[in-house]
Amino acid sequence: MDDLDDMDHRIVSALRACGTDPRVAGAARALSWAGEHGALWLAAGLAASAVDAPRRTAWLRGTALTAGAHVVSMGVKRVVRRPRPAHVVPLVRTAGRHSFPSSHATSAAAAAVVFGTLGVRAAWPLAAAVCASRLVVGVHYPSDVAAGAALGALTARLGTGWMRGGTRD
Repeated sequence: MDDLDDMDHRIVSALRACGTDPRVAGAARALSWAGEHGALWLAAGLAASAVDAPRRTAWLRGTALTAGAHVVSMGVKRVVRRPRPAHVVPLVRTAGRHSFPSSHATSAAAAAVVFGTLGVRAAWPLAAAVCASRLVVGVHYPSDVAAGAALGALTARLGTGWMRGGTRD
């Protein structure tokens, strides 16, 4: 486990160093801010449900799956209680002091699965960018982000049958 911890520390240090470029820092901050509490994904899902009447129920169910995944990650975070990286100076403030799993990564991966199921190809690259932003801003270890993404993808994948039940094709 020490090797994993060491690798986690080295990777977050290297990626946080990318944030010394003001353009990279600005983009990472913006992505982190947009992903706070899954806001980007929830807003996108609700907006899509408003404009895509034939699939409104599917959009709403997918948005609910994304929110549910986020809530699950917050519960896991309270149980695990892993501290955030202390060896780097963060570029953003956080809502909490625990880092495992990354709730940003959880909601991003959940949204990528559900939005991808509904044909939104840009969801995966945007989700990956949100996940990477958490490393660049220095508030998560790579294992936090990987675990969050896996949790989000799994949670959403388990619910896609229910979500698709709301699709009229």
